[in-house]
Amino acid sequence: MTTDNTATELHAELSQEEMLARIRRLQIKARRLVRLLFLGEYHSVFRGRGIEFNEVREYVPGDEVRFIDWNVTARMGEPYIKKYVEERELVLYLLVDVSASSGFSSTASTKRDLAAELATLLAFAAALNNDKVGLIAFSDRVELYLPPKKGVQHVLRMAREMLYLEPRGHGTNIAMATDFLMRITKRSGVAFLISDFHARGFEASLRLTAQKHDLTAISLTDPRELELPRSGLVNLRDPETGREALIDTEDGRERLRFATVAAEMVTGRRRLLSGLGIEEIALRTDQSYIQPLMAYFRARAGRRRATA
Repeated sequence: MTTDNTATELHAELSQEEMLARIRRLQIKARRLVRLLFLGEYHSVFRGRGIEFNEVREYVPGDEVRFIDWNVTARMGEPYIKKYVEERELVLYLLVDVSASSGFSSTASTKRDLAAELATLLAFAAALNNDKVGLIAFSDRVELYLPPKKGVQHVLRMAREMLYLEPRGHGTNIAMATDFLMRITKRSGVAFLISDFHARGFEASLRLTAQKHDLTAISLTDPRELELPRSGLVNLRDPETGREALIDTEDGRERLRFATVAAEMVTGRRRLLSGLGIEEIALRTDQSYIQPLMAYFRARAGRRRATA
């Protein structure tokens, strides 16, 4: 018994050391990428929470009539308008899927690992831009909520919580997560939904969320979710429902059927998000996320400059 206890304690200690080392590596990588690649783009592509009143001044030809301050105009005897400035401070919300399916991997990185890295990267971008960032980790329930705060220490706490978190739920309920975001927020903000989107019935909630917040979807996919290799009889198990299916991967028709269903799911997700006006960054666990993220930020920056 003593030997077993000692071994268990040693394993736990090593696991903690490995976890701390992983957090440190994640911190170093995320900060380096933010400083080298993302900070300028992040700062330039997201608008503040809105506009705030600055002052009143005399009306000049060409000014928007709708901004006339009629009370001041009546007192002064000539037209005055209200002047507004953009409120630069942002509040960033990260909705991170930690359901059972996020732990699936046929590569060196699980979807959950990738989600944690992406969330940390975006959180550091917000912190270095002096913005607040909050976290909603969800499965079929809200597993963890960290209210928005500023600072690198807050980001490090978020990283630790995501890596140490042991979810109680197994399924994926995106509608529940976005409904929770709507309940806790009074003002609009920027939100990233990071998930494999193995869920249904979230369209209505996502539509309302996108109307209030600047919402971007980051979809995560493992290559084995798109196609099956030839490896004989394979027992496929859904990690969220527990349902199993035996597939003969030597049968070309079975592989084609699997790939067809997977492609239809991807197409359906893209069509749904596009119809809701939500941009999607589609990432895979076997490919680098740097170029897709940079393309997203640069495209947004270009559109903002065009409308400025």
